[in-house]
Amino acid sequence: MKRLPFALALAAPFACFAQAPEPELILLGAALRSRPAYDGSASQRAELIPVVRYYGKPWFARTTQGILEGGARIEPLPGLALGAQIAYEGGRRTSESEFLRQHDLPDIRPGASFGVHLEWDSRIGPMPLTLLARVRQHADSARGAQVDLRATAGLFHRGGFTAGAYFQETWASAKSAQACYGIAQQQATASGLTAFEPGAGALFTSVGLLWSAEIGKDWMAVGSAERRELRGDAARSPLAERSWNFYAGAGLAYRF
Repeated sequence: MKRLPFALALAAPFACFAQAPEPELILLGAALRSRPAYDGSASQRAELIPVVRYYGKPWFARTTQGILEGGARIEPLPGLALGAQIAYEGGRRTSESEFLRQHDLPDIRPGASFGVHLEWDSRIGPMPLTLLARVRQHADSARGAQVDLRATAGLFHRGGFTAGAYFQETWASAKSAQACYGIAQQQATASGLTAFEPGAGALFTSVGLLWSAEIGKDWMAVGSAERRELRGDAARSPLAERSWNFYAGAGLAYRF
């Protein structure tokens, strides 16, 4: 299902990106972020989100790949990780969107997903590069599944400041697309909107920038900015007030 932002759902990919996991580096913190009420909404909201990074053997927990997730992973080859994860999946609050309130559309509750991922850490010359393929099935089978392909590259590092960029494509199953962008005939009659039944396919494309800066020995400032554009049937849904949205956030993390 589409990862609609809500509460802890989407802790943006903050510090320590595009590099092989360093088990001794643990981060825990929080950031303030501006995000849309849901992808496709014209309403913007602010929220507090976590910043988490922990890589053990085999356990891990992180927000550095776009979502709050944790699980176990192994490294069958140097730089290549295969893992299974549980992730927080966001919902949608009618109270946060004027459009949803006007049409009396219901909330979508947050939940969890289960899935697997394959991650490869490498370099192109001096540039660190991380490639991630991830599959997620929502715990509520009616909300379907989604697939992420994500690339993160380090672009600049000097002193205690690091900057990079990422690109992500996400696809949704028919159930996933219908859960967030579909409008059943009965719902259409009640809301005054046109009935719409999206199919499986491309969901959104994201392009973003990341940065982190050391503050003394134990603290780091972290931040990100992202442009996310709906694709396929999601972009054509009557629920999509606009085709793209902007995310931006900054915060602090303690380094253990």
